Amino acid sequence: MQKTSSRLLALLSLLQTHRDWSGEDLAGRLEVTSRTVRRDIDRLRGLGYPITTVKGPDGGYRLEAGARMPPLLFDDDQAVALAVALQTAATGTAVAEDAARALATLRQVMPPRLRHRIDLLRVTAVRPPAAGDGPEVDPQVLMELSRVIHARQELRLDYTPDPSTSAGVPRRVQPHHLVTWRHRWYLVAFDLGREDWRTFRVDRIRPRTPAGPRFTPRELPGGDVSTFITSRFRGNDGTTTDWPCRGEAVLHLPAADVAPFAQDAVVEELGPQRCRLTLGSWSWTALATTLGHFDTDIDVIGPPQLTAAFADLAARYARAAEPRTGPPR
Repeated sequence: MQKTSSRLLALLSLLQTHRDWSGEDLAGRLEVTSRTVRRDIDRLRGLGYPITTVKGPDGGYRLEAGARMPPLLFDDDQAVALAVALQTAATGTAVAEDAARALATLRQVMPPRLRHRIDLLRVTAVRPPAAGDGPEVDPQVLMELSRVIHARQELRLDYTPDPSTSAGVPRRVQPHHLVTWRHRWYLVAFDLGREDWRTFRVDRIRPRTPAGPRFTPRELPGGDVSTFITSRFRGNDGTTTDWPCRGEAVLHLPAADVAPFAQDAVVEELGPQRCRLTLGSWSWTALATTLGHFDTDIDVIGPPQLTAAFADLAARYARAAEPRTGPPR
């Protein structure tokens, strides 16, 4: 009996490689007769695996997708990788509860050696404070958006730009991609009413039914969704990942003290207490403010717009520092 069970697992492992297998090839890999292969195929079918017979000169078998989930087979490394992924998803995601239940089910059927490895590897996914500002994404909304994207159907939705109000704004869009950016879900779509590309926060979307007609997808600015999203969140038109404002300055700090906080900026050491910082931002004022975060003397190299932004900030801060004798205006 144990030999038969081991052979069934080996047969299932071969069928899960997503290719057609002839009965002769399976018999050769398993070192059994073709008759035994046919019997084992029938046993797997009885367990719920949708195995179809492939027509042809030699015949063969293929594992298809079924109407219900049959038992799955994972090797040790796959099982550990799945457990790690589920631990991460079980913290602060749209499917956190389902991921936690799936992890518990997976752990329950693991052999002791794998269960011990998983118990030693505890993953804690820490959410940034900003990630908790808005409501969680409804998994059903994610599924509906995924469906219309795959079907290339227009989508009618109510969108709430301001979370403080419950009134949604009707929109009609051609949905193209679901993306995550800094722990939030976004829908990338072409807004038919505004005739331009838009990104919508999924937690503020309420899809309407039924969906609209099918459409031919437009070419996304920038050529791919990664470029488009990065560009839009950097204040650009979606075609380039460069910051719209980019400048250089010398900070009176060691490069080693600046580098850990420079993010995607370029830090060049100029001496023990000086370094050059080349960085970008969505506006010149924001760029000057970022440099001010280092709390040190700053020598602006350029361009002139950055120098002007520092002058504007200096005047603004000087007014803020003036003592007030009356109530705020």
